[in-house]
Amino acid sequence: MALYAAYGSNLNPAQMHERCPHSPVAGTGWVEGWRLTFGGEDLGWEGSLATIVEAPGAHVYVGLYDVTKEDERLLDAWEGADNGLYRKVRVRVAILDGERLAWVYVLDGFEGGLPSARYLGVLADAAEKAGAPDDYVRELRTRPCRSSGS
Repeated sequence: MALYAAYGSNLNPAQMHERCPHSPVAGTGWVEGWRLTFGGEDLGWEGSLATIVEAPGAHVYVGLYDVTKEDERLLDAWEGADNGLYRKVRVRVAILDGERLAWVYVLDGFEGGLPSARYLGVLADAAEKAGAPDDYVRELRTRPCRSSGS
């Protein structure tokens, strides 16, 4: 099994169970030195897509999953890694008793643009369901977003 660090809507354990039914939750942690951002506005249906980029001093809350090879193929299709939308990057995840190496999906596009309010709500709800701290969830809910008429 490979260790996957989910930072977007896949933080929602119910969603991950649907997408990867053979891959159990392995905990939560923080990807230090990276920040959550958005990009590929021209690629998403309703605004920019979530991604992470290196940023000293920043951190991203993640859910960890032990992903089987079969589920990894399914997840690659869900996330667009099989068609080049996202690429996999290995990162260190800080957990309570040290660090673990895991992979994340990183958008293969430029940073910029705004996500929709609906999409931000999905991300914030997923983070909340995964046990993210209140201030992290609050920051997601108050990020700038596209107006519904854009």
